[in-house]
Amino acid sequence: MGLRVVNLLHHRFRVAALTHTRERVTALRNAGVVPILADLDDPRSLHRIGGLARIVVHLAPPPAEGLFDTRTRALLPMLRGVHTLLYVSTSGVYGDCEGAWVDETRGVAPGTDRARRRVDAERCLRTWARNSGTRLAILRVPGIYSGARLPTARIAAGTPVLRESDDVYTNHIHADDLARLIVLAIHRGAAQRVYHAVDDSAMRMGDWFDLIADTHGMRRPERMTRDTIASRVAPNLLSFMRESRRLSNARIKNELGVRLLYSTVVEGVSASASAT
Repeated sequence: MGLRVVNLLHHRFRVAALTHTRERVTALRNAGVVPILADLDDPRSLHRIGGLARIVVHLAPPPAEGLFDTRTRALLPMLRGVHTLLYVSTSGVYGDCEGAWVDETRGVAPGTDRARRRVDAERCLRTWARNSGTRLAILRVPGIYSGARLPTARIAAGTPVLRESDDVYTNHIHADDLARLIVLAIHRGAAQRVYHAVDDSAMRMGDWFDLIADTHGMRRPERMTRDTIASRVAPNLLSFMRESRRLSNARIKNELGVRLLYSTVVEGVSASASAT
């Protein structure tokens, strides 16, 4: 995602990017970026970025364990002089909404530690932005997909999905549209404003897997009851099968003025398949 955003920005801005792996330095330089070798898990290394930028896009995920986003907490003291901050969060902060339509006014109710770490990050960022006078916008993002980011391996491995009566609603955004939304939010996002970075689809998870299978000439996944499937899928995927919600995208259209390249996953997946 970072390189997609860079491709939209580096012609107008001098862009620097933090990376914790030396292997990424050359790729970043080739993309026209100034690489900064530092690690959010090692606060001592972050002095290199102190006061460096006026606009910051925060894409780093929280650590894999715990209830707090220690990476965001380590980053914030380094953001001296920042006037615009864009944070890419997750729609998982809402928890299970039992298939209801959800807009940005709904309160958070995280159901997993993964989502609780994101809520912690959002709260830390909001407090910091209010105290520093920084314009903060938060994008809550569901499943990101692209031609290279589809669940084809899971389908090939025979991963089952829920039967229709047990199935959950899932939400998506194409990676190219997310990159464009990040840029729009940098320029047009209101202070302390949350936006759903989501397309127009209202699709259940099983139908999403069927769409991928059909488009790529694969066998559709087996459908199972909720009780049966628990022993057949990885815990991480199972956690997504326990949450159902449909995200409204009215705010990104009305306030950010976005025109999606791929308004539904049908269009996006079809385009991805045609490009391969």
